[in-house]
Amino acid sequence: MNIKPYNPRDWKSHPPYSFKAYGSSVKRGPLKKLLPLKQTLSEITGPLFSAIKLKPGENDLTHHPETGKEALGERIIMVGRVLDEDERPVPNTLIEIWQANAAGRYHHPIDQHNAPLDPNFIGAGRCLTNEKGEYRYLTIKPGPYPWLNHPNAWRPAHIHLSLFGPAFVTRLVTQFYFPGDPLIPLDPIFNSVPTKSGRERLMASYAHDVSEAQFALGYRFDIVLRGRKATPFEEPS
Repeated sequence: MNIKPYNPRDWKSHPPYSFKAYGSSVKRGPLKKLLPLKQTLSEITGPLFSAIKLKPGENDLTHHPETGKEALGERIIMVGRVLDEDERPVPNTLIEIWQANAAGRYHHPIDQHNAPLDPNFIGAGRCLTNEKGEYRYLTIKPGPYPWLNHPNAWRPAHIHLSLFGPAFVTRLVTQFYFPGDPLIPLDPIFNSVPTKSGRERLMASYAHDVSEAQFALGYRFDIVLRGRKATPFEEPS
């Protein structure tokens, strides 16, 4: 029997709780060493998302789910796989995404950025990975937006992802970026990931085989849950 070696999580590639250049993390990051809490049976045994009933079109953010009207902006096709530490596919994983619209504004009352809201773009979606661990979204490429971390601060275009395993305590959150964005070298959140290889694992790649002629460009972003090649995730606070 071919036994593969265990690959522990590479903690050096994950961002610290407090990163000086990312101002708000300094205020909210824990100052003392965290204390592990023993998980109870209810936390590690459910719910299972394999039987969840998603509505048709929840992975299509280019149209309003009720009116069917089309959102504004550049359409993109977003695909990828969810893999374990041995590069085996992880099926039935619930993936939620949320993002800003093409003008760089979130569909949320707390976002007061002086940019137009698109009434046909709700900015969030859900899907399940198939038996090969694959997911697919049709969405709008998000725009950059200003934030108050430092003078003339702009966040690069990015999409947030939330992955649920077999229980709520297994939720992982990350975000990915687009190649060629000039704002990426200036972004403290992206650069809080301490290793070059870790930062590279947060970059989507252009996928010409996914692009559809005269319709939308394709991007690929694979997610690795554990091991030395794991995708950097946001640390739970």
